[in-house]
Amino acid sequence: MTHQDAPAVAGIDVAVPSVARVYDYLLGGKDNFASDREVGDRLLAIAPDTTRTAPIHREFLVRGVRYLAGIGVTQFVDLGSGLPTADNTHQAAHAVDPRCSVVYVDHDPIVLAHGRAILADHPRTAVVQADFRSPDDVVSAPGFERLIDLSKPVAWLMLSVVHHLGDEENPNALVEEYKSRMTPGSHLFLSHFLRRPGDERIDRLEAVMQESLGSGRFRTQDEIEKYFDGMEMVHPGVVSTALWRPTAPVAPGDLETSHILISGGMAQKT
Repeated sequence: MTHQDAPAVAGIDVAVPSVARVYDYLLGGKDNFASDREVGDRLLAIAPDTTRTAPIHREFLVRGVRYLAGIGVTQFVDLGSGLPTADNTHQAAHAVDPRCSVVYVDHDPIVLAHGRAILADHPRTAVVQADFRSPDDVVSAPGFERLIDLSKPVAWLMLSVVHHLGDEENPNALVEEYKSRMTPGSHLFLSHFLRRPGDERIDRLEAVMQESLGSGRFRTQDEIEKYFDGMEMVHPGVVSTALWRPTAPVAPGDLETSHILISGGMAQKT
């Protein structure tokens, strides 16, 4: 397949790969550069059939957002949202309730540029440039303050972002800080790379991400479940993203070892 580089954004060194753009490449998107595709290809060389992992995760996002909008949640904050692609958070939410407010948060300037261009005609959405590791910066961003009322329930999406924090950054403490800002009725929707005993490729995948992106940690099921401590889990708990409230029978191929690299779940603050 021939790929053409995305339009450049002033001041961005496209020779340095980006987590958001590597994910875009794995989803089959066009907003990526040669440096991003090189990382994606290195990951695929270790586990070639993981081409379904990113789409399975995107389907998980859509099901979760539709579920939340369906039970009356109208405020969504997508932390570390990445580049806009098919089946975005606002599309899933607005398909259920057009009144939903959606704020995308990412620190990548290309995400900001592309996101704002795509969402210019969506008054109930905003893209803000902030690092999710700084909650104060997130909640004080103008787009956030315009659309999100923290005195009311908010769905906080932390999908495939916490695993880009190293142990030294204390990801549990960061998740707890966000949880402390939640009013009752708010939800945490989180997914994370899953470390499974006996899968020798995990260390190799992790090494490529650490070397190329400077981040990417696989953690155990118990470690992922701990992020939801003190909250009421939504059925079926923390599971492979393919098995989280599927709307159709799950294809056997989607449960192959290489496709269940990500585990996720949702919980409500009561």
